[in-house]
Amino acid sequence: MTESNDKRIHMVIITGMSGAGKTVAMQCFEDIGYFCIDNLPPALLPKFVEMVDGSEGKLNKVALVMDLRGGDFFDHLVEAVDHLDTHDRLDAEILYLDSKDSTLVRRYKETRRSHPLAPEGLPLEGIKKEREMLEELKGRSQQIIDTSDIKPVQLREKIMDRFTNNEKENFGVNVMSFGFKYGIPIDADLVFDIRFLPNPHYVEHLRPKTGVEEEVANYVFKWKETQTFLAKLIDMLAYMLPQYKREGKSQLVIGIGCTGGKHRSVAFAEHIGKHFELEYRTNITHRDIEKGKGHN
Repeated sequence: MTESNDKRIHMVIITGMSGAGKTVAMQCFEDIGYFCIDNLPPALLPKFVEMVDGSEGKLNKVALVMDLRGGDFFDHLVEAVDHLDTHDRLDAEILYLDSKDSTLVRRYKETRRSHPLAPEGLPLEGIKKEREMLEELKGRSQQIIDTSDIKPVQLREKIMDRFTNNEKENFGVNVMSFGFKYGIPIDADLVFDIRFLPNPHYVEHLRPKTGVEEEVANYVFKWKETQTFLAKLIDMLAYMLPQYKREGKSQLVIGIGCTGGKHRSVAFAEHIGKHFELEYRTNITHRDIEKGKGHN
């Protein structure tokens, strides 16, 4: 019986020149949902593949950084890559990051680091040795990215364009409701205060309910000032979110706050999250919705 596509394992081996951006690449793969390991010795690759294969689909996207920090182990990399081709359910590819010698030398000077192959010598000496050692691996790579003239954010864009299935995977929007009486969320990128809007707390039969209930949401949104503010807020976010995505952010946390985090902010968070869920990977959380119960 042929295995279904959803059970296949996608593995990306990130390698290339030291200083070409492998750390940025690994962080990007983490952001798009890959299980990542930095500096895995190539000799351990077959054992790692066995572990992934036995994870029952929990690890179906994996990215491994393998470079010259592995020392003598690096000699086994080509042999380990050949072994991957024999695995039935594994789709493996090599992402090779390259850069001009002059760019790599400048980066080493800026970071004041020594090259791993020339710890006591000039960076250029180590760069030349490394380029010779990686020549065969570069020839085997399915994807080569030259980072000489691009910024880290542009490298992230290239990786996301190549290794995500759709635009929604590239950028996450987390909408969080909260109550100002319990403090502003420390992880919020944007915070909006809606305490100026009519409050269901002062309607006796609505007080024990929350903003996820239709009756409360209808009360919150029936007012003209609420509708006007909501329209302006959505219009502003529709403009801002693509800008944040373009700058390389993998996710944005939007905090919507009212007094107690139970009525108005909850209704707003639900509405905003659902409004953008078709375009972005969206998550809605209500930090303080359960607080204050029995203390009305």
